[in-house]
Parts: sequence; C-alpha cells; structure tokens
Amino acid sequence: MNSPLIQLLVLAGIAVFLILRLRSVLGTREGFEKPPLPQQQSAKSRRDFEVIEGGPDQDITDHVPEDSDQAQELAAMKRVEPAFSVTDFVQGARGAYEMIVMGFEKGNLKEIEPFLAEDVFETFVSVVAAREDQGLTIEAEFIGVRETTLADARFDKDSNRAEITMRFVGELTSVVRDRGGDIIEGSPNTVKRQKDSWTFARVMGTDDPNWLLVATDA
Repeated sequence: MNSPLIQLLVLAGIAVFLILRLRSVLGTREGFEKPPLPQQQSAKSRRDFEVIEGGPDQDITDHVPEDSDQAQELAAMKRVEPAFSVTDFVQGARGAYEMIVMGFEKGNLKEIEPFLAEDVFETFVSVVAAREDQGLTIEAEFIGVRETTLADARFDKDSNRAEITMRFVGELTSVVRDRGGDIIEGSPNTVKRQKDSWTFARVMGTDDPNWLLVATDA
C-alpha cells in the first residue's frame, strides 16, 4: 500500500471521528423544534406566584401605569375573565387595525363586517357608496403600524361590558383615481402617516371571544 493511500485513509478516519464528536456535543435537529416546555411552565409558575403574593400584574403594567385608572379597569376585566390577556388583546387589535383599514380603503366591507359594530359598519358603507357614486377608486398598500398604544380602558361591572381604546399610527400609500383612471389625490411613491383612535368593546365572561370596533376617531 503506497504512502498517499495511507495518508488518505488516516485523514478519512480523523474526519469520521470529528463528525461523531460534533454530533455527540451538538445533537441533531430536524425541522422545527418546540421550545422546552419545562422552562415555560416554570416561568408561568413564577408569574402566577408573583400575582398571588400581591405583586403587580405585568400583563397590565406592560401597557399602562400600575396605579392608573386604566390599570384598575383592566384588572376588573381580568377578575371576571381570568384568561383575558391584555398583551394578546393589543396584538390582536394591531392586526385588526391593518385588516380594517385596508378593507375600508379597498371597499371590501364584507370581509371586515364581523369585526365592526352595526353603526360603524353602516358608516363605512355610506362612505364607500359615496365614493363609488363619484366614480372614485382607491389603490392602497399598507406599510406597517409605527405605534400602538393602549390609551383608555373602561369596565361596566353591572353589564360586564369592557371598552378599550387604542391609538395607532399607521403608514400606508394611497392613490385616489377618477373614472378615467387619472390620479386626483395621493402618490404610489409617497408614504403617508395616519393617526387613529379606535375603541373596541366586548362583554367579558361570555363564550363569544370577539371584540367589535365600536368607535373611530382620527
């Protein structure tokens, strides 16, 4: 057996050894792995323990000051419905904002009707109808939500009705065209910033988890 062949076999043996060592240290991964559940459960237990001991509810204080009226109203909501998460609500409201804004801009009201109170839906319908009567069409593209703030929270203990007002600062491009297709407002290359205050409502403790948009105020 010549010297080059021996050297090749030795190198191959070293490579196999290194691969086996790496596999034993790093392990192997296939596809997506779930996060380690024991750590999550431990973290959840610590949060629960803090609440039981009288500490601040971080799910609330992450969004409003601890001693504010809004914090007290949110706490009252959670007493009626312990599973309610303010953080989940804020994230859901952010997604609903984009969906409703784009549905309104494009006139696709049927898609967003389940998320609107009846009077809000009727207002949207009248605006879109007036737009269509004038032969106007809107081309819009949502860029993103720059700011999301929980501005106010109110809870009626008699009816368990909750209202949460969110302030959004969204960015989008919007172009208004006339019947002939000419641009009469906006630019496809100009991003405009839009500020809105929206109030969502729901009766806490019921089987229906959906919040409805009940008021808008730009």
